Amino acid sequence: MDSKFKFRRKPQPPSLFPQLRASSRKLTRLLITVFLFLSFLVLLRRSSKPTPSFNYVAIPIRPERYPIPPKSLLRLPRHRPKNIPKIQHVPLPETVAEKRKRVARLQEVKDAFLHSWKGYKQEAWGKDELRPIEGGFKTPFCGWAATMVDSLDTLWIMGLREEFEISLVELRNVDFTNTEGCMINLFETTIRHLGGMLAAFDISGGRYTVLVEKAVELAEVLITAFDTPNRMPSPHYLWSAIDDNSHEHVPSQSVVLAVLGSLQLEFTRLAQITGNDKYFDAVQRVMNELEKWQDNTILPGMWPAMVDSMRYNQSCLLGSPYVGVEETFTLGSLADSAYEYLPKQYMMLGGQMKSYRSMYEKFIPVAKKHLMFRPMTVTDEDILMFGTAKLLEGGQPWLIPELQHLTCFTGGMLAIAGRIFNRPEDVEDGAKLADGCVWAYRNTVTGIMPEAFTAIPCEDMTSCKWDKQEWYKAIDARAKESEIRETIVMNKLSPGFVHIQDGRYLLRPEAIESVFILYRITGDQYWVDSGWDMFKSIQAQTETKLAHSAIDNVLTGAPNQVDEMESFWLAETLKYFYLLLCETNVVNLDEYVLNTEAHPLKRPK
Repeated sequence: MDSKFKFRRKPQPPSLFPQLRASSRKLTRLLITVFLFLSFLVLLRRSSKPTPSFNYVAIPIRPERYPIPPKSLLRLPRHRPKNIPKIQHVPLPETVAEKRKRVARLQEVKDAFLHSWKGYKQEAWGKDELRPIEGGFKTPFCGWAATMVDSLDTLWIMGLREEFEISLVELRNVDFTNTEGCMINLFETTIRHLGGMLAAFDISGGRYTVLVEKAVELAEVLITAFDTPNRMPSPHYLWSAIDDNSHEHVPSQSVVLAVLGSLQLEFTRLAQITGNDKYFDAVQRVMNELEKWQDNTILPGMWPAMVDSMRYNQSCLLGSPYVGVEETFTLGSLADSAYEYLPKQYMMLGGQMKSYRSMYEKFIPVAKKHLMFRPMTVTDEDILMFGTAKLLEGGQPWLIPELQHLTCFTGGMLAIAGRIFNRPEDVEDGAKLADGCVWAYRNTVTGIMPEAFTAIPCEDMTSCKWDKQEWYKAIDARAKESEIRETIVMNKLSPGFVHIQDGRYLLRPEAIESVFILYRITGDQYWVDSGWDMFKSIQAQTETKLAHSAIDNVLTGAPNQVDEMESFWLAETLKYFYLLLCETNVVNLDEYVLNTEAHPLKRPK
C-alpha cells in the first residue's frame, strides 16, 4: 500500500457528553458533601443530648403520694459535655523485669480475691455477707445478695468472665420488689447494689441488659424514699410488698449528711442510661437545698455532719434543731462522700452544672483552714491529715486532730479535683494527705492503720521538729513521765500516735483508694510500692481458711480475727489493689467516675 495513503479518523462534530460527565461528577461530589455535612449536624445534635443506651419503661411500684408535676421535673442537662482537663498521667514505659514483677504482684491480688470469692460461693452464695471464720452468712441488706452484686464489676475487671455470667444468672433470682418487712438502708443499697449493677453494665460495654432491668427494678423501690412532703428522702424505711402503710415515708429530723449528698451519681447515671429524668430530679432537688444552705451554716462553706431534713429556713435545710448544741464538721464518718461526690458529679454531668464546682471550691478552703493539720512525726515528714472541727453557734471552731481511716479518701478527692478544676495546690495537698495515711500504715506493728487515732498537730505547716515532751504532754498533760511511758507500752503507741479511739481494721479501702489515684495522676512508682506494702500487711493478718476477716487491734503483733467480711472488701479494697497494678488504660479515670463503692460509671463524651 502506498505510504501516502494513511488511515485517518473521520472528523467528528464536538460532543456534549464530556461536559455532561464532568458536570455530573461535580454534582455527585456536591451531593456527597452536603450529605456528609447534614449527617455531621445530626450526629452533633445527638451528641448534645444524653441519649439513652437502653430503652426500658419503668412501672412505678405504687402511686406517689406527693408527685412532681411534669412541668416542674428537673431534667438532665441537654448541652454537649465540656472538655474537662485530663486526670491521668501519660503511661510510662516499663522494662521486661518491671513488667514481670508487676504481673506477679497482680496475680497475688487476684488470688486473694478468688480465695474470698470461693468462700462466699461455698458458704453464702446469693446472700449478703459471708461469715469468714465460722462460715454461714449475714443478711443486713434485705438478703439481696450484696456481696455478689457489689463484686460484679470486679469480676469483669479481673477477667473472671465465667464467674460474672454465673452471677448474672443468680441476679435474675433476686426480687427487689417482692419483700416483706425489709428495712432498707437507702445510702448503702444505692452505692452497693444500684451502683454495682450500673457499673457492671458500663464496664462490660452495655451488652447485658439484665443489669439495667434489675437496676430499674431496684430503683423503683429506692425512689419511693423521696416521696415525702418536701422531697427529702427517708434514710431508713420499712419496705413491704404487701403492706401499703410501709409506703408512708417522712424525712428525718436527724439524718447523716453523707446520706443526703451521696445518691446523685448512681441515680444520675441511671437517668442517663434509661432516659428517665425522674431519677435525676429526685437527687438534684436534695443537692439544690444543700447548695442554698452551704453559705448559711454556722461554719459557712461546710455542712454539719448531722442534718435536720424535716425543717426549712427560707427553703434551706437546717442543722441541729436544738439551740446551743455543738455541731460537728468532718470529712470522715457521717459526712465523707457528700464532699467526695461534688467533683465526681461535675464529671458525671460532663461539666454542664457549675454548681458542683462552686460547692467544692466553697468548702475546700474552709476545710483546709479548720480541719487540716500537719502531724508531728519523728522524721518531720511533709504529710497532712484532716481532723474534725467542733463548733457552737457564735463561737470559734476547735480542732480535734483525729484521723479516721474513712477520711483517707480525701487525698484522692483533692488530687482529682485539682486536676479537673486546674487547682495544682489541691493536687499537692492531696498527695500529702494520701502520704499521711501511708505513714499511719507504716507506723504500726502490723503495718496496718487503725480505724481512728489522734495525732499531734503542728503549729507550723511547713516544718515541725519532733519533740518527745510534746508527745508525752499530748498523751496526758497531768501524768508523770513514768506513768506516760507505761501508757505507751500498754497501748503499744508508736511515736506520733497519741490515743487510739478504735484499733480495728475492717478491710477498708480508703487508703489504697487514694494511693491508686495518686499513682494514676503522677505515675510515681512510690505509690505502687507503698500500696504493695499495704497489701502484704493486710494479707498476712486477715486471711482465714474461708476468706478474709476484719481484725480487732492493729497495734498488737497477733491481732484477733473478727467474723466479718463486708462486701466492700471484694468491691473496693481488692479492686483498688488490682487496679494499682494494672495497665493504666484499665478503668481509665478520664473515662469513668468511680462512686464511693469503687464502681466505675461511664463518663459522658
